[in-house]
Amino acid sequence: MAPGAGLVKIVGDMKFTEGPVWLPKEKKLVFSDVSSGKLLEWSETDGLKLFRESPSPNGNLLDREGRLLTCRQGARDIVRTEKNGKLTVLCDSFGGKRLNSPNDLAMKSDGTIWFTDPPWGLPDARKGKEQPGHWVFRLDPKTKTVTAVVKDLCMPNGIAFSPDERHIYIADTGGNWHPDESLRDLPATMTAYQVKADGTLDKKPVWKSTGFCDGMCVDVLGNIYTTARAGITVLSPDGESIGTMKTPEPPTNCCFGGDDFKTLFITAPTSLYSVELANPGDMLRKDR
Repeated sequence: MAPGAGLVKIVGDMKFTEGPVWLPKEKKLVFSDVSSGKLLEWSETDGLKLFRESPSPNGNLLDREGRLLTCRQGARDIVRTEKNGKLTVLCDSFGGKRLNSPNDLAMKSDGTIWFTDPPWGLPDARKGKEQPGHWVFRLDPKTKTVTAVVKDLCMPNGIAFSPDERHIYIADTGGNWHPDESLRDLPATMTAYQVKADGTLDKKPVWKSTGFCDGMCVDVLGNIYTTARAGITVLSPDGESIGTMKTPEPPTNCCFGGDDFKTLFITAPTSLYSVELANPGDMLRKDR
C-alpha cells in the first residue's frame, strides 16, 4: 500500500460484483454485477451508471486495441465489444460442445486469450453441461483455434500472466462447490505454470500453494494480488505471502487503474472498493 493509504468504499448495494477492468481513455471502471445481469461503470466524474445489460457477465479485460472482452456465464461465451458498440462472439464451444460458463481471462502479448471454464453459471453447476471437465483454454482470435491447456484442476477460476509472460498463475477454488460430491474435500490452490514457446504449459508447476483465491492481478514487480477470504493477499513472484489488505467483504476480483495505474479497484459481493498502492499494475508497461 502507498504510505498512509487506506481502503475506500466507492459504492455499495449491489448483488454480486466481479470482473473489474479500467478503461484508461475514458477514465472509468467497468465491472460486472453477475446476479443482476448487468455491466456497470463508475468514474469520479459521473459516479455509478449502467454500462449495458448482459447475461450473467463475469470476468472482463481489454485487448491490445483497447476493446472490452467479457466472459458471459449466462450465454456461455466470450464476447468482444467493437468500437461501434456491437458484440462479436469470440468463443462459445470446444470440440463441438458448448462451454460450461467462462469465468475469467488473461491476454498474452501475442493476442491469445487464456480463460477458465468452471460450471458455476449452469443451473446446479451441472444442468446443460456438455464439456467433460472444467478446463483452462487458450483462444487465438486470429485463427479461432481453441486449445485446452490445463485439464487437471478442480474449479479453475482467476488467471493472470507474470509481467514477462514466462509464467501464468491459475487459481483453483477447490471442491467446495463441485457438482461431484466425492471431490468436495479437495483444497483451494494457486498454481504457477511455465509458459513454453509453443503456447503450451509445462505440466510440472513452477510452484503451487494452498489457499483460496477468486480473481487476481499482477503489479510491475510481479507481485500477485489475490482475492483471499480475509481480503487482498499479496504473493511474491515465488508464491510467498507478503501480507493481506483486509476488506469488509470477501473480495471477488481486483484490477489496477487510475491515471498512474496505482489504484487497486476491488469488487466484493455487494460493493466496490479501492486502495492506493506503491507499485503500478503491469498494464503500465509499454511492451504490454
